[in-house]
Amino acid sequence: MWRDAGAPTDSFYEVRPDCTDVPKTRFKIKAGKTLSVRRWQAAFNPEGHLDIARTLVRIQRGGIHPTIRGEVWEFLLGCFDPKSTFEEREQIRQRRRIQYATWKEECREMDSVVGSGRIITAPLITEEGEPIQDPLVLFEANPNKVLVSSLLENGHAETGDESLNNGSNGLNGFSRVKEPTNHVRLEKKVIQWKLTLHQIGLDVVRTDRTLVFYETKEHLSKLWDILAVYAWIDKDVGYCQGMSDLCSPMIILLEDEADAFWCFERLMRRLRGNFRCTESSVGVETQLNNLASITEVLDPKLHQHLETLGGGDYLFAFRMLMVLFRREFSFGDSLYLWEMMWALEYDPDLFFLYEEPESAAEKNEGSKGKAKSIRQCGKFERENMRNAANSSETPVPISVFLVASVLKTKSTKLLQEARGLDDVVKILNDITGNLDAKKACSGAMKLHKKYLKKAKRSYASS
Repeated sequence: MWRDAGAPTDSFYEVRPDCTDVPKTRFKIKAGKTLSVRRWQAAFNPEGHLDIARTLVRIQRGGIHPTIRGEVWEFLLGCFDPKSTFEEREQIRQRRRIQYATWKEECREMDSVVGSGRIITAPLITEEGEPIQDPLVLFEANPNKVLVSSLLENGHAETGDESLNNGSNGLNGFSRVKEPTNHVRLEKKVIQWKLTLHQIGLDVVRTDRTLVFYETKEHLSKLWDILAVYAWIDKDVGYCQGMSDLCSPMIILLEDEADAFWCFERLMRRLRGNFRCTESSVGVETQLNNLASITEVLDPKLHQHLETLGGGDYLFAFRMLMVLFRREFSFGDSLYLWEMMWALEYDPDLFFLYEEPESAAEKNEGSKGKAKSIRQCGKFERENMRNAANSSETPVPISVFLVASVLKTKSTKLLQEARGLDDVVKILNDITGNLDAKKACSGAMKLHKKYLKKAKRSYASS
């Protein structure tokens, strides 16, 4: 029987020619399996209501065509309610764009680099909020002012550029670097935010640097701006390393900066718990503990071996969970993995949960005993719903079962060859570029089902 080998997708996320060691994307566009532009458009009725159930089936079967990925992700991440109309979504979009512009302007007033097309990679202030007077730092923050001040200091102001020598549009518009400034004492929250800006910059210039897309400075500054604004509005978590890896695909898939921001913000609603740290614990610790429990139940020999090696805290899986396998897959395959995960986990109440948390809580209270449409949920979410009566615990995300499935595939090798934690890390690093996203999701689903069955038996016997 003839099988469609599929069309390659590497051309959609072009890699720089000098980056020869980047793994090829395994994901291929397959007719009849991948959610195509035609099928996506046909999934809406004339008013704009989306048939989310059919859409989820198609995504789970073969992913999303790269040309429509951004707009489909907006639904998967809960930016929009599938039951909304075209008009309602446009109103929400415009309102969010205005909100983002307001926040960005607020940030720009605190630091003029925001929205300037530039990024910061060196600290601008001390921890006490005092400006750092290093010339290189000042040049990065405001190259025009520093350039003119330098010309003045060296007696080279006669550049032939009249705008530098005359009138209110000339030197009067610039300040000398060495002039003392009576700066206003900054609030603690502003200091904290300004202290993160250079860290965001350092991470941004390292993010997806193999892609041609990020050779354009405009794209780098857009990523920096979004992360800077997010760091300001999320007072609890702010910015943490790894967020640039999660935000980068949004910039590539959604042309409008505000739309990309809201997609990232919705993704962070799922993952921000991983980044929340206290003096005594790391946010992702809960998921690492879940991973340990799952492995102990499903593969006790491997769990015992890892504990003997001193890896019972499962910190070797930290990166996989924090940035959702961005390092283990090619760029294109990591997007394929994400959309399948989100389709499997999809909850039709997601939009209301994020947009109107109070009314969502009331809705849940009022619908006790009245289940939401199981057909509109992803497969993974359906299993959790069926199991809800047997457990009072918060469901474990599919990403944890994905890591468990990776460990299962490497179980024999880990048991036979790992003699220390360095060996564990090396064996797991060897999976980079060699994982199949669809098989990984299938493996995660099987382990999830198996784990729920064992948990159900344990619950019944207790």
